[in-house]
Amino acid sequence: MEILPSDQLARNVRHGLGAEGEAWLQTLPSLVQELCRRWQITLGEPFELSFNYVARARRSDGTEAVLKVGPWAEELDREIRTLQLLEGDGACLLLESDLGRHAMLLERLRPGRMLLDVSATDDDEATRIGARVMRRFWRPVAEIPELRQFRPLAEWFPAFERHRAFYGGPGPLPERILEHAELLAPELLATAPRLVLLHADLHHYNILSADREPWLAIDPKGMLGDPGYEVGPFLMNPWPQDDTASPAVLARRLDILADELQYDRSRLRDWGIVHAVLSACWSAENYGADWRKAVATAENLLDL
Repeated sequence: MEILPSDQLARNVRHGLGAEGEAWLQTLPSLVQELCRRWQITLGEPFELSFNYVARARRSDGTEAVLKVGPWAEELDREIRTLQLLEGDGACLLLESDLGRHAMLLERLRPGRMLLDVSATDDDEATRIGARVMRRFWRPVAEIPELRQFRPLAEWFPAFERHRAFYGGPGPLPERILEHAELLAPELLATAPRLVLLHADLHHYNILSADREPWLAIDPKGMLGDPGYEVGPFLMNPWPQDDTASPAVLARRLDILADELQYDRSRLRDWGIVHAVLSACWSAENYGADWRKAVATAENLLDL
């Protein structure tokens, strides 16, 4: 089977990493072949993903697995360390890993139904499931043996300043929304009631049904911070035709999350606003269009 990155993956790697990314793309086929030999796996079709090479695989004992490798060294190494720490409790199992190559062999979750499917027919139940996965995932910082392997959430927020510098102002984002998030973020970071290991990208596409547990998380970012941040990505996803960002849907999700997580509702709303604007900045930085949906979410959260 020929090992080639998708066009979107190649574009994202070149855009994000320049010459370093181009060099990684050139070595990808030999790297994947080496990992297949070392971990004794047979490679299947790749998944349609745009930032890492992720492919179906089968181990020598016949069990299914997923091979994941990418050029984003720090992010993938945090994912590996997060999954090592969790040992399958709340997330997929890490079967093999290579920190130097930023590569991992993961448990294939079956049946692998996305939480997105539940949300399409019962958003309340999907939100309760999401809250349960959050609680299972979080680890208090006191229980993390090598804390320096992970990064504080605060490191993401210079994106606001970077956005203004790049555009010479708010750019495509509404000034009042960007300014509101800029004021909220440092206050929320400074007043966190506790600090935990976060997934930090937990939404309906990253929670899958499994045989050994009803629902498990995949693709953790492994950041340290206020548990309230975790709801931000969840509030923003999924994006059905026109109503996920509506005030009614967001209000209902906030009610359920505040109850299930026993967490102040207004603080969850504020984290939702801050994350949505952060996501919009990241999207605009990469010339994407999803900033519009993120801004819509932030605007609809303002009065909730």
